[in-house]
Amino acid sequence: MTENGIRAAVIGAGLGGLAAAIRLRAAGIRTTLFEARDRPGGRGTQFRDHGFVFDAGPTVITAPECLEELFALTGRRLADAVELLPVQPFYRLAWHDGDRFDYGVGLEETLEQIRRRDPRDVDGYLRFLDYSRQNYDAGYGELVSTAFLRPWDMLRVAPKLLALRADRPVYRSVCRFVHDDRLRQALSFHTLLIGGSPLETSSIYTLIHYLERQGGVHYPRGGVGTLVRALAGLFEAQGGELRLGTPVRSVSPAAGGSDRRLAVEADGWSGPPFDVVVSNADLHHTYAGLLARDERAAPMRRRLERMRWSMSLFLIYFGTDRTWPGLRQHTILFGPRYEGLLREIFHGKALPQDFSLYLHCPTVTDPSLAPDGCASFYALSPVPHLGHAPIDWAATAPRYAERILEVLERLLPGLRRSIVVRSVFTPEDFREQLGAFHGNAFSVAPLLRQSAWFRPHNRDPRIPGLYIVGAGTHPGAGVPGVINSAKATVRVILSDLGRPPLELPPGPPGRAR
Repeated sequence: MTENGIRAAVIGAGLGGLAAAIRLRAAGIRTTLFEARDRPGGRGTQFRDHGFVFDAGPTVITAPECLEELFALTGRRLADAVELLPVQPFYRLAWHDGDRFDYGVGLEETLEQIRRRDPRDVDGYLRFLDYSRQNYDAGYGELVSTAFLRPWDMLRVAPKLLALRADRPVYRSVCRFVHDDRLRQALSFHTLLIGGSPLETSSIYTLIHYLERQGGVHYPRGGVGTLVRALAGLFEAQGGELRLGTPVRSVSPAAGGSDRRLAVEADGWSGPPFDVVVSNADLHHTYAGLLARDERAAPMRRRLERMRWSMSLFLIYFGTDRTWPGLRQHTILFGPRYEGLLREIFHGKALPQDFSLYLHCPTVTDPSLAPDGCASFYALSPVPHLGHAPIDWAATAPRYAERILEVLERLLPGLRRSIVVRSVFTPEDFREQLGAFHGNAFSVAPLLRQSAWFRPHNRDPRIPGLYIVGAGTHPGAGVPGVINSAKATVRVILSDLGRPPLELPPGPPGRAR
């Protein structure tokens, strides 16, 4: 690989930061990747406890082609480093009265489940599926890796978004197609996976339904940590410098202010200024913490403090000394309320009295993630962020965890006496360990007025050389979102540097193109 004299720093070895660093190295740019923790991954890290393996955050891999492309840029294949296992059904949806719906099975089986609920909804679902495809074509196929840096970038796509009624929220759009209340829940909950309320997030995000149908839902053998380690290894194999346990303390103009380069101050590291700095850190931490001494950061900091942020999460990680036949890897347990609970999660000033849960059991697909005859789990409950509800989680967490396990025991009889390891992660942990503003879990909320050009840009408009990747910039949260944010950002960097865009090398069939 030919070096071109340009030096870049990437702050944060989450999936977005790793993807950006790999692309910068593929372009011949000398790149240093700083990570505060002792292992890469950010929210996608992995940990072990007495033989149990736990993914700390993302558990659903969709749109694998965006990952394949990262490897293809370096002449390698994702399949040689990571085995992506198909998950079927994508999710099992369950309600408090025992009702079930297997989401993501074949089309005919899906239609039969719908027919048993309300025959009118069969045609409505097919029309919704086509609507989801149209949103996928417009919002993912055309726009996902294109940065929105100027107002006319938004004006260019506005007619198509208006035609698709992107001004309507997801839940309201779903209600136009189907009548059954629980089918409406089944077709609208996905925005919670990217930090948005179905009652408020733009209907453009119905594209997630078609995205999953198009490419399936997958899980890496060995867990998401296997994918993280493969991406870190890919970066280092290209000659990239990965500095773990090296928190960045500040980013500032180079001494003397005579050039446009940025100095990075990090623990245990010293080096010359960088031509490019890419931040994958929490957006607010980037501007209020890392850039605190740069007055040019103040307008963005103030803007971020006025923006709407995603909800937070309460997670319980636990391992059991037994398994439960018939359990699926991904289970969504809806509580007795849907719309009311969502309003309290996103706008409430206290912890709701009820909850809906996402239960992840990766050992259904990969038994190696727990000792023989055992199972690894995490249970996730969406909760208000600390800016809305300043809950004392140190006092609340033990009681809240017990309430969740009590509900889970209806699905998993004998659960609590089977647990052998257990830990929790609260909104306060998101704030303290991940630097997340208000303890948010998915950065800036994906509202229409906070999307595309209205979202913080991939290139900072005031600080030359500063760029952003990750959930807070375009296109947003989720694994495909943060991976594609790196594609959009590095495209802008190369254009700003007068470098040619990255092109995939010729290769054998099966390599991403």
